[in-house]
Amino acid sequence: MIVDQAVYRGGRREECGDLSETLATLRAPGAPDEDFLWVGLKDPGPEEFDVVVRELDLHPLAVEDARSGDERAKIEPYGESADSFFAVVKTLRYLEATSDIETGEVVVILAPHIAVTLRWGEVAPLAGLRQRLEEHEHSLLRRGPVSVLHGVLDTVVDTYVEIDDEVARDLTEIEADVFGGGNRTHSTTIYRLKREVLEFRRAAAPLRVPLQTLADDEGPVRDPEMRLHFRDVSDHLQEVLQDVESFDSLLSDVLSAHLSQIGVQQNSDMRRISAWAAMIAVPTLIAGVYGMNFDHMPELHWAFGYPLALLVMAVAVGLLHRSFRRSGWL
Repeated sequence: MIVDQAVYRGGRREECGDLSETLATLRAPGAPDEDFLWVGLKDPGPEEFDVVVRELDLHPLAVEDARSGDERAKIEPYGESADSFFAVVKTLRYLEATSDIETGEVVVILAPHIAVTLRWGEVAPLAGLRQRLEEHEHSLLRRGPVSVLHGVLDTVVDTYVEIDDEVARDLTEIEADVFGGGNRTHSTTIYRLKREVLEFRRAAAPLRVPLQTLADDEGPVRDPEMRLHFRDVSDHLQEVLQDVESFDSLLSDVLSAHLSQIGVQQNSDMRRISAWAAMIAVPTLIAGVYGMNFDHMPELHWAFGYPLALLVMAVAVGLLHRSFRRSGWL
């Protein structure tokens, strides 16, 4: 459905009626290039989206990619206008209780005098974005539709930074437990966090190059002020991606160390089991021999035969136990 729609003239909000009529007014000769119409949608149905596409005459290439709601993260120009962009941004939400990362999606379509945002799913940290941009004293909305793309990217990358901190805390706890000998961490916990880090990377990494392009002086963004703001977002994303890459490498090392510790512990357990089995085998052997009760065994009728057998067992087990203790098997 359409969540909100408004016209921005000189960065100030004005209510709008019919979309096609409003757009025609914005495109009239002499109208400022920075004035634009912003339409926000959330999980639009085919009929609702078709109405917006028809009213705004959106480019077929942008419409085709926007319909699916499951695209790879990207930012790319389309059409003939230098102000036309199509962006897919993966939104993330960190669940502290389970250390899982949920993924959503925001699509941004920019054209001359047009900005359309589509939110797919519930994981969309854009609540209040429009209001924050409108209320900001030096709002970038006066610089045209590209300010909407910057607002979306800036908000999403800020959530990446927050998730980066959360993952770093979880990884620090796991690392301290594994290398500190706590033995409370299971392999599944490390695998789960590694999977979430990979999900994090899949969402953030594809934006690295496009953001650098938007911030480049030779890039498609003509406004120097907007290039500076995109450069700031790009710097934050670079820091996040550096951390994510280090997280992935460190998790691999932690997992290898954890599996090695398990192997060492299992080897130690097997030695203990073998040592106790050897000590039990000696009295079992003696008892088995003297339990055969042959008539010609002299010890059968000897008063000290039974105590002697027990003494031999105890001495043999004692010597084995002492030997295993010295060798570190017990």
